[in-house]
Amino acid sequence: MLTYPEFDPVAFTVFESLTVFGNTFGPLQVHWYGLMYLFGFAACWALGMYRSRKPHYVVHARQMDDLLFYVAMGVVLGARVGYVIFYQFSEFMADPAMIFRVWDGGMSFHGGLLGVITATLMYCRKVNQNFFDVIDFFAPFVPIALGLGRLGNFIGGELYGRATDLPWAMVFPKDPEQLARHPSQLYQMFFEGAVLFAILFWFSRKPRPRAAVSALFVLLYGCVRFGVEFVRQPDAHITFLLFGWMTRGQILCIPMLLIGGGVFIWAMKRQKYGPGKELDSEQASAEKG
Repeated sequence: MLTYPEFDPVAFTVFESLTVFGNTFGPLQVHWYGLMYLFGFAACWALGMYRSRKPHYVVHARQMDDLLFYVAMGVVLGARVGYVIFYQFSEFMADPAMIFRVWDGGMSFHGGLLGVITATLMYCRKVNQNFFDVIDFFAPFVPIALGLGRLGNFIGGELYGRATDLPWAMVFPKDPEQLARHPSQLYQMFFEGAVLFAILFWFSRKPRPRAAVSALFVLLYGCVRFGVEFVRQPDAHITFLLFGWMTRGQILCIPMLLIGGGVFIWAMKRQKYGPGKELDSEQASAEKG
């Protein structure tokens, strides 16, 4: 068994206490998990700037700031709303104000995905670009942010795995049972982060059929997350929902597998290709404008 490193989930403290008009606030602490979000957005911006200079991508470098802002808002708002709806709905109905108490924790990837889709649709409508052209552009960067987020989970000692006797098992300080468990956060960091990034970055290095890149991301993430859920500890208040073994996370992955796989097959069978292949002049001018 490995020893869990003694991480401090708080990266630094801005102030211990602050008094404003007789009211005392604080301490204001910055956690590593929050910093991982920031590092993830920064990495996506840097990769987007690099790829935006390639001729067959329709997103220009000057668009990256606005695009990242929309995506970031979609991630944060969607992840929080998704967590409340998917994992804490009964608590939310009893106390709607809980959705604003982000300091209590709770973010959902599936909610964040829906938030990003919504935000991207809004962005594309604003700049008059094709939705799939834009989402295909930044989908390969998302695994970097996902991997960093899972590293933040590991530092925080949360979302740990199920009990095991494997030699790399760890006892997490927040585990009330203090059992040796899978470091499932690291599994997810590797597969959702490094592996997905390598595959998608390689696949998108040259023009692909429109929607193929983003569909492949949805399909592969669904596969990885469904598999990791077998060793990840399910939420204590939900546990298993179907067949005595299927978790909420696995149920939420089923639409990803069906939609991602279906769209990928449809996209690869299409004869008309996306940016860099068969864009007509009107569409190309609109996308560059």
